[in-house]
Amino acid sequence: MGGIPFVIMSEIFSINIKVSAGSLVTLVSWFGSWVTAYTFTFLFDWSSAGTFFIFAGICAAGTFFIAKLVPETKGRALEEIQNSMTSQEYLN
Repeated sequence: MGGIPFVIMSEIFSINIKVSAGSLVTLVSWFGSWVTAYTFTFLFDWSSAGTFFIFAGICAAGTFFIAKLVPETKGRALEEIQNSMTSQEYLN
């Protein structure tokens, strides 16, 4: 996922929780990177092709998640983004 969590974090969180949420996003991102690096050798020993299919599936799921659930923020103010995320239209 690379830098995507950090881009989403900077666009979505309000100023009053940005520091705490940023710490949590960073922790989860680094933990995910550690899990990926730690499990890679075990998975690669099991099956080299299977390893890449598993990671390709995870990337496809991430792409689907981003395409369907992450709102477009280009040219929108932070308040407008937050209002659209808390409205019933976005939740349905």
